[in-house]
Amino acid sequence: MAKPSTVLIKMISTADTGYFYVKKKNPRKATEKLEMNKYDPVVRKHVPFRESKIK
Repeated sequence: MAKPSTVLIKMISTADTGYFYVKKKNPRKATEKLEMNKYDPVVRKHVPFRESKIK
């Protein structure tokens, strides 16, 4: 059986609210850490979210 080509990652808010999204990533194509602007409902703003591992 082959390994799946995507892994789950956790996108954590940089506003330090503890809010996070779970996203799929292909580690063969995207080798660097992801960072994207997404909505954080705790602060009610779009803020940068950074990639971290799911524990």
